[in-house]
Amino acid sequence: MNYFNHLYKTLLICLVLTVGCTNDFEEINSDPSVVNEPNLRYLFTYSADRLVTYQGTEWVWENMEHLLRYSQHVTADPYELSGNVNSRYPVFYRDILPNLQEIRQRIDARADADRYQNMKMVTYVLQILHAIKVSDMNGAIPYQEAALARYDGTFDPVYNTQSELFTLWLNQLNEAIQTISANLNGDQENFGEADLFYQGDWVKWAKLANTLKLRIAARVQNQDAGQAAQIFQEVIQDGIGPIDSDEAQMVYSNDNYTPFGTGGDIDYRSRRFATSTIVDFMKSTEDPRLSIYFEPNDLTGSYQDSLDFYGLSLPEFIDPADPLIQYQGGPVDWSLEPEVSTYFNNPIAVGTNRYFLISPINRKFFSPKLNNANGIFTNVIVSYAETCFYIAEFIEKGYGSGSAEEWYNRGIASSIRTMNMIAQDAQSDVAFTDDGTAQIEAYQNQPEVQLNGENDLERIYIQQYLQFYRQPNEAFVFTRRTGYPTFDSDYYSRQAYSQVIPRRFWLDDPGEVNRENWENAMQEQDFTPRSQDVVDLNQERIWYDKTAPDFGMGQ
Repeated sequence: MNYFNHLYKTLLICLVLTVGCTNDFEEINSDPSVVNEPNLRYLFTYSADRLVTYQGTEWVWENMEHLLRYSQHVTADPYELSGNVNSRYPVFYRDILPNLQEIRQRIDARADADRYQNMKMVTYVLQILHAIKVSDMNGAIPYQEAALARYDGTFDPVYNTQSELFTLWLNQLNEAIQTISANLNGDQENFGEADLFYQGDWVKWAKLANTLKLRIAARVQNQDAGQAAQIFQEVIQDGIGPIDSDEAQMVYSNDNYTPFGTGGDIDYRSRRFATSTIVDFMKSTEDPRLSIYFEPNDLTGSYQDSLDFYGLSLPEFIDPADPLIQYQGGPVDWSLEPEVSTYFNNPIAVGTNRYFLISPINRKFFSPKLNNANGIFTNVIVSYAETCFYIAEFIEKGYGSGSAEEWYNRGIASSIRTMNMIAQDAQSDVAFTDDGTAQIEAYQNQPEVQLNGENDLERIYIQQYLQFYRQPNEAFVFTRRTGYPTFDSDYYSRQAYSQVIPRRFWLDDPGEVNRENWENAMQEQDFTPRSQDVVDLNQERIWYDKTAPDFGMGQ
C-alpha cells in the first residue's frame, strides 16, 4: 500500500469538506476541481491515522510526565499539569469523528446502502475506541449529538453522562458485531488497504469490538459488577469472540512517524527513568521484558576494576553482588529518597570516568527515530494480552467459568512476544531473536509468576500492569480502577508518593453556543467548573471512578 499517497488524498478531501461548509455553494458546485463525492476509503484512512499520530504532544506532556508517573511505571521530574494535557478531547471532535460521521451519512444516502453496512459499522468501532479514552479523563462528553451540525444544525450537543455513554457504546458495538457476523458471506464493499489496521478483515473488526466490550466491563465493574459479568458472558458466548491471537491485535506501524518529532527527542524537557519497584520485580522474576523496557546503566564492563583502583564503593542502595547490577531503578517521589534520587541526573566520579547509576527507560523502544536512527514506530493499540488478562481477571472474580490460569499464561506469552516485536521494529534491544518459546516458558515457570491459589488475582493484576507499560492511558485507568499495586503488598508494592494525583482532567468552557450544556454537565458530575486545581481533580471523580479505591488501596 502506498500509505502516504492515501493520506495525501485524504487530507485533500478533508480540506474540500471543510470548504464545503461555507455559503458559497453555487461557486463550489460549479468548480470542476472540487471533489463533491469523496472516496469513503480515504476518509476512513484519515481518522484511523489520526487516532495515533495526534499523540506527539500527548506522549511528551501527558504520558511521560504524568500518567506513567502516576501509575509508577516510570519516574521523572515532577512537572505540574499544564494546558498541554488532554489533547485527546479536541482531536476527537476535530480529526476523528467528523470523517466517520461523513462516511455514515454518505452510506445512508446510497441506493445500495445495504452493500456498505460493514463499512458503516466499523466507523462506530473506531470512534468508540477513542471515545472511551476521551471519557476516561473527562467523564461526560458530547457524543450522541456530536459532529452533526453539518447535517442537522446541532451546534450545541448535549453532554452524555458516562453511564449513558457506556450504554450507547455497548449498543453500537453489539450492532456492529451482529451486522458484521450476518454479512460475512454477503456482497459487502470493503475499505481494503485504506484500513490501516485490518485491511478490511471483518472478523478481526468484530473481535476488536468484543475486546472493547471487555474494556468497558473492566471500567464499569466498580459501579455494577453484575453488568460487568453480563458483558463478559456476552463476549465469551459470541460466535466470533474477542481478539484471540497476536495476528488479530490492532496494530499501527509507520516508518515515517515518531511521536517525539524529528530526531525522536524523547528526552525533551527531561529524561525518564525506571522505578525501583518495577525493576526489582522484573529482575527477581527474570522477566524477558526487562531489557526491552529499560536501558542498562553504566555499571557494565570493567567498572569494578576502576572502583577498586580508586578505593571507592557504590552507594548503599546498590548490591555489588547483583548479577543484573546494570539495571537499577529509583523512587517515584524524588523528595522522599534524596540519597538515591541525587543519582538520577548526577553520576559518580571514578577517576576520569563518570558512571550513571539509574536505568533510563529504553528510549528507542518508545522513539525509534532517536538521534535520527532508522527504527520503525509500531504501536499495538488493542492487544491479545489485554484481552487475556481481562478474561483471567473476570474468571478469577467469578464472573464466568473457565481457567483463569490458562488465560493468564496466554496473556503473559502474548505480552512478551508483542513487546519483543515492537522492540525489533524499533531496532532496539530485544529479549530473543527466535520465537521466544524457551524464554516465555522459563518465565511462566518462575514460582513468583505462577498462580499459587493464594494471591492469584494480584498476580493477574500485576501482569496486566506490566503489559500496560506501552499504553499509558490503560496503565493509569488500571491503577485507578483497581488500586493496584497496593502499598502493603508483599508481592509487588506501590511506592509512597507525597503529591496529590489528579484522577481526571478538566474541560474548558466551550463558549456561549454550548455553555449551558457544559455547565449542566459539570453540575451533574459535581465538578467545580473551570477548576484546574489538583485537589479538585483528585476528589471530584468521574462516574465509574466514584466507587473505585484510592491509589494503592486495592482489596
